[in-house]
Amino acid sequence: MVIIHYSAASCCCVPSLHRSSPSRSILAPAIFFFRDAAPNLRLVSVWSQPPGSEGFGEPNKHSSRDASVGFSASSSSVIDFLTLCHRLKTTKRKGWVNHGIKGAESIADHMYRMALMALVSGDVPGLDRERCIKIALVHDIAEAIVGDITPSDGVPKAEKSRMEQEALSKMCELLGGGIRAEEIKELWAEYENNSSLEANLVKDFDKVEMILQALEYETEHGKVLDEFFLSTAVSN
Repeated sequence: MVIIHYSAASCCCVPSLHRSSPSRSILAPAIFFFRDAAPNLRLVSVWSQPPGSEGFGEPNKHSSRDASVGFSASSSSVIDFLTLCHRLKTTKRKGWVNHGIKGAESIADHMYRMALMALVSGDVPGLDRERCIKIALVHDIAEAIVGDITPSDGVPKAEKSRMEQEALSKMCELLGGGIRAEEIKELWAEYENNSSLEANLVKDFDKVEMILQALEYETEHGKVLDEFFLSTAVSN
């Protein structure tokens, strides 16, 4: 497996959002985490990973074309996992669908922009920004199997969590266990239990991303989506 490593300068800003509704003031503190320099990605190295290995090898002295990328038995499992994750790209977020939004965002759309929020966030003492990115990328991953369960579905919170945990375990089985599968489980549980500073911040990003999307849909579709803004006042 070939691993391409990039380095990035930190952080870009988001424009001020001018809304008068007090219920939408959650955006204000979130802007604190963003700075003003645009990200500047730079390719710094290419790493090779032997088939079946759990970690990264030494920096590859050859070009990516010359790198050994042989397939192991686990390769098909990874492809199965990624194929299942394709559902995240095609499953629409039900809240928007229920409000008649045509071409509503997918689960993957939502998680991707949350990960970008973490990527461009400013450095905070004691906060692992890279972990925030990872949590954002996996926090809804179980929805590839269970779908987007919303409050309107009437599923108790404990049952929803159980269903998602069971789905996550099935997804991680496709990876054959190992370090990566355990990491995904750990990241998901951290978010689900809100057990770290990083998880807490990503939960805030979850709300902010939804609010940004609601603002965009209000503008694009001429709808009033106050329900989504008001829902951010309810603790998870």
